[in-house]
Amino acid sequence: MSHSTDPRPMTARRAGPLTGEALVPGDKSISHRALILGAMAVGETRITGLLEGQDVLDTAKAMEAFGAQVTRHGPGAWSVHGVGVGGFRSPEGVIDCGNSGTGVRLIMGAMATTPITATFTGDASLSRRPMARVTDPLSQFGARITTRDGGRLPITIEGATDPVPVTYRSPVASAQIKSAILLAGLNAPGDTVVIEPEPTRDHSERMLAGFGAQIRTETVPEGHKVTLTGRPELRPQPVAVPRDPSSAAFPVAAALIVPGSDIRVPGVSRNPTRDGLYVTLLEMGADITFENPREEGGEPVADLRVRHSALKGVTVPAERASRMIDEFPILSVIASFAEGTTVMNGVSELRVKESDRIDAMARGLEANGVTVEETPDSMTVHGMARVPGGGQAVTHLDHRIAMSFLVLGLATEHPVTIDDAEPITTSFPDFVPLMTRLGASLD
Repeated sequence: MSHSTDPRPMTARRAGPLTGEALVPGDKSISHRALILGAMAVGETRITGLLEGQDVLDTAKAMEAFGAQVTRHGPGAWSVHGVGVGGFRSPEGVIDCGNSGTGVRLIMGAMATTPITATFTGDASLSRRPMARVTDPLSQFGARITTRDGGRLPITIEGATDPVPVTYRSPVASAQIKSAILLAGLNAPGDTVVIEPEPTRDHSERMLAGFGAQIRTETVPEGHKVTLTGRPELRPQPVAVPRDPSSAAFPVAAALIVPGSDIRVPGVSRNPTRDGLYVTLLEMGADITFENPREEGGEPVADLRVRHSALKGVTVPAERASRMIDEFPILSVIASFAEGTTVMNGVSELRVKESDRIDAMARGLEANGVTVEETPDSMTVHGMARVPGGGQAVTHLDHRIAMSFLVLGLATEHPVTIDDAEPITTSFPDFVPLMTRLGASLD
């Protein structure tokens, strides 16, 4: 969170059937990118469906600090008057990115090849997260970067005066690393190349192409290669932000585990680099149908119909992890109610998110009667017909941990309490009223 607040405990109680329509917020990843690329275009970009969670609002404030004009016209409706590639000015104050790893890493990339200086900070959770994985490649463009011990925030970046293009082989599959490098490459001459071990979410590539950048992707022996030609003039465009599949995962999960439930979740992104959870749920026997498939804002979307289901445990292959990295916490909740064992492989990235999500979920599930095993790169949940509940989960300032355990408590024998619901506002400010309208008991 950007602003310190007192902890706000919350309790979830066993609910009757969940019914109705869940209008989940706009996609967080796309919202960040729409603001940043709008600020780097020349002219006005109009955005609809923007997520108005704290993470995205912090990115909007950062774009204003760098000289763009950012205006809110109504719920989800925003405009950005951009300053062009290389047009950022030095901000007058520190850039506070709150809890957002995506925001800070992408913004650092966007300014690293402009000859200005900026200092970045964040909340206690973000300040513990590793940044060297982004600052190291950004320094190869010619930026001078000063970090706290361990490569962590606060970080000061002196943008490159004469940036050079970079070819970077990423040691991990991370859309944040890839996107930061591509944004830096916009103001470097020639081609900037990112090679990742396997494809990650491609929102940056889709949106860069939409704004007029020359970008191409290909499969090479080392993995997935993305090439961007620098110094384009980005053209403003309307951006319709689809609904976030990661946010949709919470009402979907609740409907699957609460007996008698039947809900609709309209307009959810079906981007193939983000569909790992839904592929896994279908393998588990989930009753999910995808209705009215269409394209909005360059992204495939569909309306989800979700009914309570008898689920079975599965093994999630490591190569699927990058397509569902944010959804493993809620999957572990769903797995708790499945028949048999669910094994999640390739999840080491969860240990460097807003919290160590493997440890946080394991400890919280154990406190509620679920047997969990973990390794550095895997998590195993032993499903049970009836989950006792009755425990408290520590959220570690992590919005996804908080929402996951509130969903758990809707189907356990005894109520489940979280120590702090406040972090939920970073990504899903309407979570509690939305779930309450569906029939959830949260107080």
